[in-house]
Amino acid sequence: MSAEAYLRPKRGLASPLTGVIPEEVRQTWFYKFLLFPVGQMIIFIVGASAVLTLLAYLVALLVPEPRPGIVLADQISRQLPGMIISGITIGFVYSMVALGYTLVYGVLKFINFAHSEIFMVGAVTGYEIMLRIQEAGLLQQMSPFMLVPTLVIGSGLLAGLLAVLIERVAYRPLRGAPRLVPLITAIGLSFVLQDVVRAFFSLTRNAFNLTYPLNNLEWLRAPVRLTFGEANVNVRVTSILIVVSAVIMLVALNYFVNGTKWGRAIRATSQDQTMAGLLGINVNLMISLTFFLGGSLGGASGALYGLNIGTVTPYVGFIPGLKAFTAAVLGGIGNLTGALLGGLTLGIIESFLNGILVYFPALGTRYTDIFTFSILILILIFRPSGLLGEKVDEKV
Repeated sequence: MSAEAYLRPKRGLASPLTGVIPEEVRQTWFYKFLLFPVGQMIIFIVGASAVLTLLAYLVALLVPEPRPGIVLADQISRQLPGMIISGITIGFVYSMVALGYTLVYGVLKFINFAHSEIFMVGAVTGYEIMLRIQEAGLLQQMSPFMLVPTLVIGSGLLAGLLAVLIERVAYRPLRGAPRLVPLITAIGLSFVLQDVVRAFFSLTRNAFNLTYPLNNLEWLRAPVRLTFGEANVNVRVTSILIVVSAVIMLVALNYFVNGTKWGRAIRATSQDQTMAGLLGINVNLMISLTFFLGGSLGGASGALYGLNIGTVTPYVGFIPGLKAFTAAVLGGIGNLTGALLGGLTLGIIESFLNGILVYFPALGTRYTDIFTFSILILILIFRPSGLLGEKVDEKV
């Protein structure tokens, strides 16, 4: 396998379309870096939603009335559009965080468990940026087209630089050590980052729960009303912002990795670091760049997540980071397309579980995480390589 093959999907759910699209179109920049990745996202969403909808109605068929007077099929029909939209929203967050895991694994072959705290740093940075804008008296005057890019870019840059610093200080000296050593180091760094952030905001803000100043933003409070047949769904503006921002960042990442000289250098480094160095590639720089890309995605997704839930803490990254790792394993660790598929699938699964389990008195939504992580266990048992399989280097 050549270096060009690293993280480029050999197969995917959009690949059948290549048989009906002319070759000259498939070779264009528009198709390779815009139409194809967006098409994959749409197919992943439609496929996961269709499968889970069938499973939901199967549950309704087996348990028609989980509570007296509650017809589960009718409730599913009413809530279906909202469950899908909610699942897409959180699924894109999981996908962006999962990409950080899979980028680092693709180059260094180890799991950076400190990535969940990079996500947390992005969330608290978004809070700090937004608070500073409010203190300057500019928050109410800013449109979403100015505020959201400011939060995403600022949080992404800081988180990306922090990831580079972590790689340089903590991981690079351990590059030749057994894999268990950097793994333990990553777990230790998670606790360090949590306590450093907690101490910082305790001293500067005297606060633990950091609430985004969203109350005075009129454009953020008014939902967008959509109609699907007889069902009316109120879509939060933050959900739309998350989806649009995530699609833009994922398309940009796909172009960077597969369409630029820097991306080719990263893929060559992942294939064979020694040979890449002999060919004139600065291996250390490429590894740092990989950490920067993964950290930036994690930080940006953290800011969007904070904007969506409203309140964050120094421990906000643990559960989303764990679920993003589950998504990376679900799709196939080391596979960019797999991370996207795993994140969207896991988000939609979680949303469907939240919408259905609430009608079962013995369970409830508190069992959602149990079912979610049970998926990870089943995947590890029956298909350790994930849905799309891990990219395995073949060196001649």
